[in-house]
Amino acid sequence: MAKSKLMWAFTLIILFVSEATWSPGQAQQKAQTLALDKLELHNVKTEAVTYLGRNAMRVTDAGPEGLDDAGRLAVIPGSSFQDGTLEVSLSGDTAPNAPPNLRGFVGIAFRITADRSHFECFYLRPKNGRAEDQLQRNHSVQYISIPGFGWQKLRTESPGKYESYVDLLAGQWTHVKIQVAGSSARLFVNGAEQPTLIVNDLKQPIVNGAIALWVGPGTIAHFSDLKVTP
Repeated sequence: MAKSKLMWAFTLIILFVSEATWSPGQAQQKAQTLALDKLELHNVKTEAVTYLGRNAMRVTDAGPEGLDDAGRLAVIPGSSFQDGTLEVSLSGDTAPNAPPNLRGFVGIAFRITADRSHFECFYLRPKNGRAEDQLQRNHSVQYISIPGFGWQKLRTESPGKYESYVDLLAGQWTHVKIQVAGSSARLFVNGAEQPTLIVNDLKQPIVNGAIALWVGPGTIAHFSDLKVTP
């Protein structure tokens, strides 16, 4: 398929479903699709591609050196999320010229305020999933909260509380599910029944905000089939 056709073919499907009244027909009626060209980009580049057999959005770091974890977002305008479930297939790897210490950081940000200054985020470090060093493996998934609670602060002040191990492979599709309720959130990876990471004290105020595709420095990421259920 030509790139121009991919631009229109690729969509993110946002399902707004009331748990009390859900039915398959209603889910279809309430489905909203957002095209690639609608994304609001902050220090990233995007491209519609076919990746490992799926129509996907490629998101590449385009930020300046030294940019912190708040800076690289592809925000979905019109998205609205406070409590519920986010599901997405994603992959993360490092760019060919990235320093060897980078890990292919890729995730989802949510409850993003209108000025884009505050949000919650779960992300993966795919290159840590099968590292030979156990301590590095323990840093495979991460919660951060912007502003004020970057990974380094959380790791220093609360070692092991906001990150965990899960088996990952760089550049391969990984299914992620995030369940959010009030000040608590749970991250599930690759269909596991039990969460990989539990956070019972989300740091930012509870707000209804936007959703974004999030990447870290030196990352080339892919996203497909984002589904949101309030």
